[in-house]
Amino acid sequence: MSGNDDILFIVDEYLAGNRLDSVSATKMPDCSRSYAATLIKSGHIRVRDEVKKPGYRVRLGDPVQIKKPKATPLAFTPEAIDFDILHEDAYLIVVNKPPGLVVHPAPGHHSGTLVNGLLHHCPDLKGIGGRQRPGIVHRLDKDTSGALVVAKNDLVHHHLSRQFKTRHVLKTYLALVHGHVTPDTGSITFSIGRHPVERKKMSTVSPKGRLAKTLWSVRERFASLTLLELELKTGRTHQLRVHCTAIQHPIVGDPVYYNRELRRKFLQNKALHSLTTPIKRQMLHAWRLQFTHPITNAAVLFEAPLPDDMHLLLSALRKTDK
Repeated sequence: MSGNDDILFIVDEYLAGNRLDSVSATKMPDCSRSYAATLIKSGHIRVRDEVKKPGYRVRLGDPVQIKKPKATPLAFTPEAIDFDILHEDAYLIVVNKPPGLVVHPAPGHHSGTLVNGLLHHCPDLKGIGGRQRPGIVHRLDKDTSGALVVAKNDLVHHHLSRQFKTRHVLKTYLALVHGHVTPDTGSITFSIGRHPVERKKMSTVSPKGRLAKTLWSVRERFASLTLLELELKTGRTHQLRVHCTAIQHPIVGDPVYYNRELRRKFLQNKALHSLTTPIKRQMLHAWRLQFTHPITNAAVLFEAPLPDDMHLLLSALRKTDK
């Protein structure tokens, strides 16, 4: 975090009565409550210019000031990490990120990331983009697999970033979800924001949600599961996972949004239970990525083959259904 991103806010009726560490964490992207507590203890977060305890219950009208400490530059160490390259030229790389691989170094993940592997493959990436995420234009969750584009210079990084921001990039995913989805096509339009209680989750009931839209179509049907093709029209955090759960068709294996109530509803089938219970990550794959090449100005499209775990599960489902 940078000292240029200091935050000052006044506690409103919605926030009043909550813990200071929890409230502060909701105001800082990618910040956990435990890290917010550390900032409070060190005096970086104050209430009425006074140091409080992390468990202090904020009151209506309290002014809260967050002075973020300067970020400690991450050490980008090149590492030999396996990942498939779908395309590479002098300007960009498109990779098929495997599930379980974190995209860029962050607190708790200083090594073993896609960026570490990219720096081993292409050492000149360091510093591109003006951030501590060399070459990275967009990201995928750790346990989501699929196509991801990386810029090799600042011009390409800027051009691609603008395409993502203006929604000129076509992102199509494949997701295996619970239940029988009907009809064959449709759309989901629910606003998404930080969960009002569980701040590490996103939710469609957030009072400060932002509009999110997902288009879906059925690719394949199984006894109690459906393989969907999902197109992102917006790019909210966890959008597909949240939207699928919101329509009562959670993604198979999702450890965050597939709750106990939904598990009881969908795991009545013993054969299905035995196939899906071992799955420990969401069966979500960034299948297609289409954008305009920043240098050639040509429309380019890349498809990422399914990872082994998702491919094997679909194969098993096809045999079970026969």
